[in-house]
Formats: sequence, C-alpha cells, structure tokens
Amino acid sequence: MSLSNIQSLCRKYTSLSATDVEKLIEIEATLSYYAELTDCYMFIDCMLENLPHAIVVAEAFPKTESGYGLYEKSVIGKFVFESFEPAVFAAFKNKEKSSITRAITQEGITVEQNVVPLFNDQQQVIAVLIQEKKVETQTTPKDDIRHMPFALIEHIVEPNSQPIPVVSDLLVESIILTNHENKVIYSNPAGYRFISELSGLERFDNVALNKVLPFLQEVYDKGDDVFFLEITIDRKSFIVKKIPIRDQNDKVTLLIIQDLTELKLKENELMMKTFAIREIHHRVKNNLQTVTSLLRLQMRNELSASSASAFQEALNRIYSISSVYELILENEDNAEEKVDVIALSKKIGHKMVGTSNTPSIQLTFHDDNVQLFCHSKKAVSLALIICELLQNALKYAFIGREEGTIDIQFQQDASTISLHISDNGVGMQEVKASLGMEIITRLVEYDLAGTFSIIPSEQGTHTQIQFPVSEEVFILND
Repeated sequence: MSLSNIQSLCRKYTSLSATDVEKLIEIEATLSYYAELTDCYMFIDCMLENLPHAIVVAEAFPKTESGYGLYEKSVIGKFVFESFEPAVFAAFKNKEKSSITRAITQEGITVEQNVVPLFNDQQQVIAVLIQEKKVETQTTPKDDIRHMPFALIEHIVEPNSQPIPVVSDLLVESIILTNHENKVIYSNPAGYRFISELSGLERFDNVALNKVLPFLQEVYDKGDDVFFLEITIDRKSFIVKKIPIRDQNDKVTLLIIQDLTELKLKENELMMKTFAIREIHHRVKNNLQTVTSLLRLQMRNELSASSASAFQEALNRIYSISSVYELILENEDNAEEKVDVIALSKKIGHKMVGTSNTPSIQLTFHDDNVQLFCHSKKAVSLALIICELLQNALKYAFIGREEGTIDIQFQQDASTISLHISDNGVGMQEVKASLGMEIITRLVEYDLAGTFSIIPSEQGTHTQIQFPVSEEVFILND
C-alpha cells in the first residue's frame, strides 16, 4: 500500500509520531469541504525536524477556481519561510490563532491568511491549518503608474502608498526586478551599483542578468521557488533572496541582495582578536609555569623551614592565577573569557590540600546549585582570595592534628554573592596582620567592591566574603 503525501512527507521531514500523522490524515479528508464552503484555499503545514522552516503536507482549493487558481501547480512539499508567512510561525510558537492581511504566497500573490494550530492528545502543536483568500486590489493605479517598471511589485505594498522607488532608494539592499528573459527591468541605486561593480557595465537595461553575473544562474535555476543563497565572489559576500512574482502579462523575478562583506570582515577581525587573546593566555600560562619551575628548582637547595614555607605560598599563589587561564583555555568557544568560579575553587582547593603537609584534610563544597561566573580579571582576584584563605586554614587551623575538614560554600541572592570558608580546627584567637590578610582585604575591597569578615564560631574559624553581582560577576540559573 502506497503512502499518502502526509505520511511520506512527515516521515521524511518531521518528527511527528504515527498517531499524530493519522490525526492529520483525518483533518485532510475535510479540507475540500472547508475550501468549498468558505471559497478559500486550505493548507496543512508542519514544522521541519532540523530546520526552522515549515513544509506544506496537504492542500485543497475551491472548485469555483479553474486549475489551481492562485497557484500554477500544487504546493505540496514546498518549504515555507517565516519571513514570508509570519502568521504560520506565530501560530506554531504561540499555540493560538494568527492572522495577517497581506501575506505573499510561493507564487508571489498577496493573500489574506488565517492560521490555527492543530493539537494532538497531549496538547502539543503538530501542524497548522491555513486558510488563504486572494487580496483584491481596492483601487486602480493611474495609467502613468501602471506602465512604470516598479508597478510590477505594487501588490507588495498598498496601491495608494508611496511608489516603491521612493522607498527602495533609501535601502542599502539591492532591489532588482528581471522579466521572463532574466533581463533587468528595474533596480534601485544600490542594485545599480551592485550590477555595475561586478559586471563592469554602465548600462544593462536590456541584458540578461544571469549572463553578465553567471553566479546568479543557480538562483534562476530554482524556477518558481522562493530561494535563499549566500554567495562569495571576488572577496565579496552576499545573500540573495529570490521571490517569483506573477504579473498579468509577464513573469517577474524580484531579487533582494544584501551585502555581507563588511559583516564578514568584522567577524574575521573578531575571530583574529579572539585567537590573539587566546595566544596571550597561552603565553601567560606558560610563563607562570616557567616561574613555578624556577621556584621549585630553588626549593631543592637547602632552605630553612620558614623559607620553604614562603616558597610554597608563592607557588600556591602562582598556581591560583594559572588556574584561571587553564579554565579559560579549556573552553574553545569561550569568547567572553568566562570563568566558572565553582570549578576554579575546587581546582585550587584540591591542589593546595594535595601539596600541603596535611594531606588527610577533607575539603567539602556546597554551592546550592549556584552557577557563578566571572570575567578573567575578577577571576584572578577570587582565585588569590580563595588561595590565601585556604593557606591560612591549612597552616594554622590543624596544628597538632592529622585530620580535619575545610568547608567551602557559595550562596547567592538577587544581588549579592557570599563565599564562606570555614574549618573545624583550633580556631583563631586574634586576627594578626600579615601579607595574606592584606592581600585578601585589598582584593575584596578594591577588586570585588565587597566586604571581608570573620564570623564568630564555637569551633574553628569561619570567614565570609560578600560582593555584588555585576556585569563582570554574574549568575546563571537553571
């Protein structure tokens, strides 16, 4: 048994289930009755599975029209683009009726269009039902307007509005009309410059456009289809939109050509800047690794315990900064240089515990599902703050003990981030001035515009940093 149009098209282009398709087949059986009753054209469109377009899967025309009426041939299997039939896509997106008084069909005819979504038993939109009626011209253009080339596209705008050249002269896009022989019958100033620059001709009013610009042949080969094509030639990039228009006496093609050359150049410049920045990050990371290696070589010499401790603290600080660049470089698509602060704190914490004299200390993290990100400069400040607080805990909290726990917790509200680092160690009897405390205070106040405080605790030490959410420090919620 051969498949119906709906079955074959839905199986090939959509993700609809067999039950959904059966429902559409039932509706298709009634289309001809509605077309006859309303004297309108009826269609069923479905969304494509992997493209942001729709496809016509069923149609019915009123019997009063000879042949296909508005359409020269069947449109089943034709793709539908949002820029030409916005009401169709509005019904899909909003799940409610949508209407437009002037839509353009695949044949270039202006119609009034009403669209309703079709639901399955799970209340999911599986297709839309479209009713189309030809928009009749309410006023007759004057003879001097009728014979002008731009009158061929008068149905795109209201007949009593300003003539199209007045509008098109202001557009940066090229607007070009060609007849059934592909000869230019109208172009706006941008279109004239486009043809002249690429063909080298000053006059082309009786020249087949596909002959002087062969790369447009592919556009014309698509026949009556609305067609989009991106072209790069002579280091220039364009996107060509072709709309077939059926006039009373002639078949006309409307070409809308947008120059993408400047946009492409800016994209390339941005890409080159991104590559340059990533290369700088690589070099910074490599230089930090070189400094680390030199410090480790120095530590192999006989050093006092205090000197060795100072060297290790310096290494920890360097590693914290280096971790920021490692996280940036791990993400190839990270053009904005965003750093995952939670991942950064875990990376620094595990490294410091692993290289400390107290490897049995346990680290616990609580992030309350906060997705906290910041840009590289703020990330370096946060990395150094976390490093200093962990160094203090590892150095002083567990004297005389082999085991303990350090807890790192992130909290957030609408406008503030809180970082808590606490331990179950011996506790801090008094706050002493030190290089580490000075680093923490300065970075929190000057770089993060936040506050640093030590919270009284019955056991161990509890420190808190609070800083505001900003353009450089932000939260991504699930």
